Amino acid sequence: MAQTLRVLADSDSRPDLHARPPVDDFGFDVAYTERLLPLALWIYRNYFRVETFGIENVPATGRCLLVSNHAGVVPYDGAMIRTAILAEHRRPRHARMLVVDWAFAVPFLSMFLMKTGNAMAHPDNATQLLERNELVGVFPEGVRGATKQFSERYRVRRFGRGGFIQVALRTRSPIVPVAVVGSEEVHPILFDVPLLAEVLGTPAFPVTPTWPALGLLGLVPLPSKWLIAFGEPIDLAGYPADAASDPAVVLELSERVRSRIQKRVYELLPRRRTAFY
Repeated sequence: MAQTLRVLADSDSRPDLHARPPVDDFGFDVAYTERLLPLALWIYRNYFRVETFGIENVPATGRCLLVSNHAGVVPYDGAMIRTAILAEHRRPRHARMLVVDWAFAVPFLSMFLMKTGNAMAHPDNATQLLERNELVGVFPEGVRGATKQFSERYRVRRFGRGGFIQVALRTRSPIVPVAVVGSEEVHPILFDVPLLAEVLGTPAFPVTPTWPALGLLGLVPLPSKWLIAFGEPIDLAGYPADAASDPAVVLELSERVRSRIQKRVYELLPRRRTAFY
């Protein structure tokens, strides 16, 4: 970890981290975020014991859309993807993750998400960030992926209408598929209680082996073993300008990305002896 922190402290090795205002118009506070980096690295190295593959597929500069499978009510997967890029890449840079809108309705969580560089999941926000040549992370499975029951773990669900593909086509952004193994066991979901979700105004009310039975203690993530693989970029530069308006093109690209992620997830799973080792 000490070596990683020394690399991250070297301004020559991370020019992108300082080529931005201290706080941007999305509320991203670089200094605040980097003060949390030692904790994120400890969780990455020692708690989830993340192994990362294909980090060289993440571009060192310029715009790029990271598209990942999703699991866990708390978005640890987004945090670990961001930490992997900061910890393992030869030119570390911050990734901006898009988070579902309901999370921004929670008072303290909303401020934390904004200050650490996340933004509300909306095509306009994704477009604006990509046009600034940022790394942007999306989870097209959305809430459906985050609240999958444990019996359906690691089955990547369909990506809806492919809005992320339209954004990538319009901004000429390459897509890097990201496969994550480990997030499904952080909070294994036994079932959902839609009635309680409706009362509380949340998209779901998942029940896990520890939540809500153990109260706040039940929110502590289980120390599963994580593997994160960054796939080869999908270059969209050759598509015509109006490709984003063609449903057939959008559907084909969306399914191609989903299939690559699913294939890589299945390749990663046998690398773990158990979910926790």
